[in-house]
Amino acid sequence: MPINMLNLPSLNILDMVEDEYDYRFLVETISPLPSHCPKCGTVPNLYKHGKKEQLFFDLPMHAKRVGILIKRQRYKCRECNETFFEVLTDMDKSRSVTKRLIKWIEQASLKKPFTNVAEDIGVNEKTVRNIFQDYVARLEQKQDIKAPKWLGIDEVHLLRNYRCVITDVENKTIIDLLRNRNQDTVIRYLSQLPNRNRIKYVAMDMWNPYRRAVHTVIPDATIVIDKFHVVKMANEALEKIRKANRENITAKERKQLKKDRYVLLTRKSELNDFDDQLKLQIWTDNFPLLGKGYELKEKFFDIYDAKSIDEAYQLYQSWFTEIPKELMPYFETLIKSMTNWEEEIFNYFNLSITNAYTESLNRLIKTMNHVGRGYSFEALRAKMLFTQGYRKTKKKKKFKEVSTTFDKMYDLQNIQLKPPTLKWVYEEVYGADISTLTKVMEEGSF
Repeated sequence: MPINMLNLPSLNILDMVEDEYDYRFLVETISPLPSHCPKCGTVPNLYKHGKKEQLFFDLPMHAKRVGILIKRQRYKCRECNETFFEVLTDMDKSRSVTKRLIKWIEQASLKKPFTNVAEDIGVNEKTVRNIFQDYVARLEQKQDIKAPKWLGIDEVHLLRNYRCVITDVENKTIIDLLRNRNQDTVIRYLSQLPNRNRIKYVAMDMWNPYRRAVHTVIPDATIVIDKFHVVKMANEALEKIRKANRENITAKERKQLKKDRYVLLTRKSELNDFDDQLKLQIWTDNFPLLGKGYELKEKFFDIYDAKSIDEAYQLYQSWFTEIPKELMPYFETLIKSMTNWEEEIFNYFNLSITNAYTESLNRLIKTMNHVGRGYSFEALRAKMLFTQGYRKTKKKKKFKEVSTTFDKMYDLQNIQLKPPTLKWVYEEVYGADISTLTKVMEEGSF
């Protein structure tokens, strides 16, 4: 039997059995006597005290599972009368697997479900999960997390549950993915976030547990509801009106109205095709309430063209007074949200979120919904956060004011304060780049 078939020099292969699915090796160790007793620490005064066969699992070989049955030597110390086993240099100390199999499991678990990994190597799924969790814990300890100036809190429906997504809005990166979006979970995360006092602004959707969590942990931060989460409710109101109109039209018209849905949900300024403009005119002319609903939807979108918070508020008040009694129930959800989240919604007009961030995140969330079905939550989170190729490790260059000893010196002739000293500085960006993640997911290389 070849000694190096396993490529583990510390083991001597005595026998091998092969079947359709497995290799089983019977081995003994090639190791010197222990240098000391691990129990009492004395210079060895030992004698051999029998052997015990122990099964360890190793890397798959030729697409088959590999088991290594070791005849492990046991010793007894004459000084303390304690027994112990010889050290197995190639085996993990806490699990019945080789050290190299541990590394293989860590990487394989990023690519396949835990149950599949366990089946490939012959161990139980719980062992794979525990090895992977230990791996992620080590990776997290190495991360130098920095709280961003502008924090984003959103969610994705992933693996049958809502998961909370923590982002850096300014630099368009994902900082973390939390198992759920519960208030206690978000509070616990924010409380443990290093340098959380750096957070000045928090972008979120209208989910009250997020707001309460931010008020609890970082009360001085300004909360902003980004445009996307608000205007989509205007589109949803128009959809309700469109569906209500289907009850009073023919089957042919009902089918056409369904096909022309996109025309009603598109901004009028973006309807460049003449046929689309004609379809819009036909529907809004023939169905006055639908036409009024479309007009209200358009005017609500126009609020976000306001140049100031005062102008936006005035436009909203004007919009609200134009809603006829018949359409009020359809816009009820939007109006209620505008009332309950008034301050946070109108904060947008002082601190607007860039469209690039919102569009990138929403696109990523949709892609995650599709791709995530093949992964465990733990694996998907680890793959996003700890795979080096997806991380933004590049330092960001900024022109920043730097304090110097001479900043407060006066120009004696002009009696003016000397301008502050400015220079280029570099700030490291933390998190997984959203656009990179989206690209690799859509290409199928995630």
